[in-house]
Amino acid sequence: MSRETEEVLALAVRLARAAGAIQKERYETRLEIGTKSATVDLVTEVDKACEALLVGELARLRPRDAVLAEEGGGDDRAGATWRWIIDPLDGTTNYAHGYPRFCVSIGVEREGEAEVGAVYDPLLDELYHAVRGGGAFRNGRPIRVSEEDQLGRGLFATGFAYDVHSNADDNLAAWAAFVKRARAVRRDGSAALDLCYVASGRFDGYWEPKLKPWDVTAGALVVAEAGGRCTDLAGGPVPRDGSQIVASNGRVHGAMLALLSEAGAR
Repeated sequence: MSRETEEVLALAVRLARAAGAIQKERYETRLEIGTKSATVDLVTEVDKACEALLVGELARLRPRDAVLAEEGGGDDRAGATWRWIIDPLDGTTNYAHGYPRFCVSIGVEREGEAEVGAVYDPLLDELYHAVRGGGAFRNGRPIRVSEEDQLGRGLFATGFAYDVHSNADDNLAAWAAFVKRARAVRRDGSAALDLCYVASGRFDGYWEPKLKPWDVTAGALVVAEAGGRCTDLAGGPVPRDGSQIVASNGRVHGAMLALLSEAGAR
């Protein structure tokens, strides 16, 4: 690991914990809740406060870096060597309802390739991090994907897009297929944590369409460095825009792709 990568990792971890502290302090307090693209696409002042903290510190400490942040606060300038991809509060709907499943997600690309990932769950005080080629960790201890090789014995996770009320391409057929064939399926509303749970062996696989880069950049790197596999729904590379992902321990990946194809996922 280069010295600069070490510095980026240390900063990503520090910033994730700082934003998580804001989330923990405001959890289950009165919130100002607004909507964005749909009535189920929520934003709170905590999302905005966390993003302001993250973007402000990056502007102060690493002004030459590009920043892509979910709420639009960063400067995603072209040509930067380093690009920070930030979800200041992944799981906003959960947070707004007091459901304890949310996190801070910070992925950092170097010359277009994911180099560093940090995902922090402030309620469980679990900090996941990974560096390309350096392994994956939870609270400083190495993590690995599960060894399950049978889809029927697996625990899986997925999610639904914000246009689920209005778009027939809604992931429900794939959900039903996994419910019928797998041991169990969960839908917990935080893509970044779902990916980290695959990386740590809590889930055997996860899939979801219609995502964004801030949903998957950090978590996908954690999965890869924990020995897992990430592809698109057809088995190709994960799109750089994060628009779809299938993540697994690798052993059940083929079975997942086959079932998704059978269900008409695309």
